[in-house]
Amino acid sequence: MNPRIALISATPAAIPPAVTALEKGFPRARPWNILDDRLLTDVGEHGRTPALDDRMRRLIDYAVSGGADGVLLTCSLYGEVTKQVDTPVPLLAPDEAAFDDALSSGRTRILVVASLATALSDSTARFEQAARDKGIPVEVGGLLASGKLVETCQERARGWDLVLLAQYSLAPAADELSTALGIPVVSGPRSAAAKLKAVIGG
Repeated sequence: MNPRIALISATPAAIPPAVTALEKGFPRARPWNILDDRLLTDVGEHGRTPALDDRMRRLIDYAVSGGADGVLLTCSLYGEVTKQVDTPVPLLAPDEAAFDDALSSGRTRILVVASLATALSDSTARFEQAARDKGIPVEVGGLLASGKLVETCQERARGWDLVLLAQYSLAPAADELSTALGIPVVSGPRSAAAKLKAVIGG
């Protein structure tokens, strides 16, 4: 039986990259899209709140009770919620696997790239914490590319030896960006699909 993977998204833009990554990296998986398109908007200027985290936890419970064999959150701002719940199936934060891939790459100068300021600050802080937790010394930078991703990175990302994309919506440009910069580009959807395949089987 093909495993059902629930993709919990806070924006429609995250869905196609996540589905495409599963199709390529875990073709046996059956994506199940669960969308609350206010989860990102409601964050506003004040960041996540206990009420918003509770909404995400309820969506995770809904996915598990609905028969999901694995759950992947696709919004980086809600990655910390995965630490607040215990599930009987694999539950991945959006960039958990991407962080692991970046930190195990052997690259020491890593640039986090995002198109939203909130996503950039959140992902950069959590990636730096992940590096500290693993005891891996890396230099971490941040780049806000709110438009023309590849062009902006070509102008401002020189000197780094790996790019980590902070948002699923940027993932479709990963290969083009890697070619343009001549360095590896790690994206959440691709890394997550590979990890789900490894832990679930396929």
